[in-house]
Amino acid sequence: MNKLRLILAATILIIMSNNNLQSQGIGLVDVRYAERIITVGGTNADIPGFTSTAIQLAVDALKTRGGGTVKLNAGTFDITGPVRLADNITLNGSGKSTILKKCNGFRTSYIVDADWGMMKAVVKNVSGFRTGMGIQLYDDSHKSGWDVTTAIITDIKDNVIYFDNRTVNDYIAALNGVVSNGCSIVEAVGAENVKISNLVVEGNKATNDYINGCRGGGIYIHKSKNCTVENVQVNEFNGDSFSWQITENITVRACEASNGDGLGFHPGTGSDRSTVENCISHHNKGDGLFLCWRVQNGVFRNNTIYSNQDNGISIGHKDTDNIFENNKVYENANHGVLFRNENEQNAGHRNTFINNTIENNGTVRESSGFYVGGVTHDITIKNNIIRSTGKGNQKTAITVGKNSTNVTNTGNTISGLKEIEFEKK
Repeated sequence: MNKLRLILAATILIIMSNNNLQSQGIGLVDVRYAERIITVGGTNADIPGFTSTAIQLAVDALKTRGGGTVKLNAGTFDITGPVRLADNITLNGSGKSTILKKCNGFRTSYIVDADWGMMKAVVKNVSGFRTGMGIQLYDDSHKSGWDVTTAIITDIKDNVIYFDNRTVNDYIAALNGVVSNGCSIVEAVGAENVKISNLVVEGNKATNDYINGCRGGGIYIHKSKNCTVENVQVNEFNGDSFSWQITENITVRACEASNGDGLGFHPGTGSDRSTVENCISHHNKGDGLFLCWRVQNGVFRNNTIYSNQDNGISIGHKDTDNIFENNKVYENANHGVLFRNENEQNAGHRNTFINNTIENNGTVRESSGFYVGGVTHDITIKNNIIRSTGKGNQKTAITVGKNSTNVTNTGNTISGLKEIEFEKK
């Protein structure tokens, strides 16, 4: 059976070769003789190309064998479409010398409405698109959250582009229907036991459209479990740097989210048992760490979150039973930690903060170290350092909203600001 799979994989590569992959400078690897590690990038690599297509070729070859490691050599890889990982695949770079850089952005409008369930779009201008490119489709009524369609272009004929995912909404030309090549850089969708490590993502946000974190990210994980992201930096991505949605047991370790136009780290949509540790999130347009919907039983420890343009940490809809330990949260524009306004059934209950340092937040507006809003209860804030040294406008250590209850404040070291404030009902 294994021999049959190898022969099949080799046949696939021969077919792909006949489709002029060699003209793109990708190169080929004979999987009949390759080890479970395939190297990409450079003349001595199994696949010499420095493109997302070259990386994907290695991933797909290993996928036929049940998994393995794609080793990226030093160099800058041109990313036109998301690198799509599969079960038991490790994507391992060579550290900061391995750079995955998003290509320049391109967008055009529809000529004909792109109806629900279609796999093609008739567009005004195809000049900036090519086969294998990642795209997103939206209009003014469907341009956020899960309403956006993401896909990869499979063919282009005249002014029609064909792609591999069916549209999830009716996108109307008269409502500024758009196809843009904003996409994730690396993604794991419906996968298990994936690892992404030792590389840098450069998002090239100046030329690329924004893509929302439900549908994409610099590193994007969706409907997956038992995955690890380690020693990865995402810089200047036009969207969320790291996003994982509908997941179990995701570990993000020693990673950095910087200068993005979305959120730094975005676990959400029913992500259970996430671990985020030893990470840095700074100078992002949104929150440094944003727990979206139903982020539960997670551990967030030893992280540094600073100089983000909204809150340091934001917690909300059913984000319960998480532990935040030994984090440093400072000089963010709004609150150090915000519990968003949710009703009692949906609030972020039973979260514990211990041994964190929360200081000098509120660089743009008056804030609190902790702001517990909504009908939130059973929050433990213990043995933290909460202080203001004159920077920012963090006026209160802990503000308890008028409908929040059972907020435990014990053993905290508070200086330079009011200890606790209860909003009037």
